[in-house]
Amino acid sequence: MAGYWDRYGRGATVCHRWPIEAKLGVVTAITVVALLIPVEHWPLFGVLLAVVFVGHSLARIPLAYLMRRLAFFLPLVLMLGATIPAAEGFSGGWETMWLIVFRSVVTFLALVWLVSVAPFDLLLATLNRYRCPPVLTATMACMYRYVYVLWDELGRMQTARRARTFKRLPRWRQWYEGAQLIGMLLLRAFGRAERVHGAMLARGFAGRVRFFDTRLLREVGRESGGDDDDAG
Repeated sequence: MAGYWDRYGRGATVCHRWPIEAKLGVVTAITVVALLIPVEHWPLFGVLLAVVFVGHSLARIPLAYLMRRLAFFLPLVLMLGATIPAAEGFSGGWETMWLIVFRSVVTFLALVWLVSVAPFDLLLATLNRYRCPPVLTATMACMYRYVYVLWDELGRMQTARRARTFKRLPRWRQWYEGAQLIGMLLLRAFGRAERVHGAMLARGFAGRVRFFDTRLLREVGRESGGDDDDAG
């Protein structure tokens, strides 16, 4: 599970060599433009998607990697967008629905590009440096840290279930047991969250996560190397 989100974040392509501020600026600009495009000019979303896919190509991010993430994201957006025509009896609201879908897909792919060309710890440190709300950065830091713990927990629960299953179950039974598995995982996540919060409070946590910018470490290393050369 190590590097599951930002497995491509430490590459050496031209996109990876950009300053982190430039990457944030590009993604912010794409998001703002996507939000400002009216429904009458919907072909412009195709232009934005082309720009985003060019960025993914330059960063050498596999297409299969994007499609897997889009396969999880797109059904949720379609379900959310479908509530608008449903509220109007399916007699209207379709343009608003597709506008939401297009904007969400463009923004999602842009954020996937950002996470794929910037290490997540450096991204959080940069957001913290530019006065991003501490609650948001702390939430993302804890989510990034403990999503792997929950994923490993889910893997152990699935292994235990397979060890107790000696025959192939019907499809409806698999869905039923999958729902039970998710429910148990949520209960364990709540219990673990309580224990983690208590441990953080015992260690003096005051509601603010402090981030270490790894670029400072590299600058110190270069300075110390230069001092050694001068001394030699």
